[in-house]
Amino acid sequence: MSEQHYCDIIRDETNRALWEVRNVIECIPDSFWNQRYCEMPLWKHVYHMLHSLDQWYINPRVYKQPAFHTEGLNDLDSESAAPLSRKAIEDYFETVKKKITEYDDSLTDDLLLQKPERCEWSRFELILAQHRHLHSHLGMIMGFLIDDTGRWPKVLGLERPIPEHEFGLVY
Repeated sequence: MSEQHYCDIIRDETNRALWEVRNVIECIPDSFWNQRYCEMPLWKHVYHMLHSLDQWYINPRVYKQPAFHTEGLNDLDSESAAPLSRKAIEDYFETVKKKITEYDDSLTDDLLLQKPERCEWSRFELILAQHRHLHSHLGMIMGFLIDDTGRWPKVLGLERPIPEHEFGLVY
């Protein structure tokens, strides 16, 4: 990785974060999918995390909801009429990952401090805010899994290469 450009660092750290998100989703046992944590099912915590990343990473002011989204589906303070399946969440993750990867690939250092269309925050601020939000929720979901299984999902440091697959839990 080149450390001469901020965008290269953002791309690398975002790729690592997205790998960790995918790993956490893979580590959720089917029996936990509808289990309630903080009064909401686990799938809803995952959807909230992904939806926020989707809406806020690029530009929240020109965001279009996913076709399956219903009012309050991303709100951790309100019940949802119907659950999202693991397949729906996995497909949504892949859509968000593709969108963010393409966006990151289009960025230059000069663009980072500029504000996207109709947005009051710079691209860099939006990205950094979403990394913070993402890892807050990722940590909570990991905590739920650790508490219930006694194991935690794998994470990546700065030195470890991003694995092609190898998703799973460690002791």
